[in-house]
Amino acid sequence: MNNINIVNRELTSEEIELVNSGFDNLSLEEGIALESTERISFVALIGSTLIGCSSGLAHKNGEKYSGWFYLTDLFVEKKFRDQGLGSVLLTELEDKISTIGVQNIWLWTSGPPTLRFYDRHGYTQFTEMENWYSDGSSRVGLRKKIRENNLGE
Repeated sequence: MNNINIVNRELTSEEIELVNSGFDNLSLEEGIALESTERISFVALIGSTLIGCSSGLAHKNGEKYSGWFYLTDLFVEKKFRDQGLGSVLLTELEDKISTIGVQNIWLWTSGPPTLRFYDRHGYTQFTEMENWYSDGSSRVGLRKKIRENNLGE
């Protein structure tokens, strides 16, 4: 340990590749299959202008998707909110990921309006990280079962 230097700096792209390769090798050593990530998105447009989107990450090994989908983005421009567009974007995404075999969806959110929105859509809280944001607000993890697991597929 005497010759090891600990330095506070950004990782280089080569170092990031080395770390990712190391994690992949560790997963394989532990008997965990490697997965790729696929982004699935829906966009709402007026003409060619984006006014909303739903998007997230599905993990898969070969052609088989994992049981969970991570919703990274559900966004509607302010002047188009409270008109049902967010619900349509969310439902379209849930329907799509259900058809590819994903059973569950999860996300991070905060704030009473968004918590009420997701509650209306059947999401339940599974964790809360208090004081996540600098103003003291919490970050809340929500999830929903969108499809039963059919092992015979």
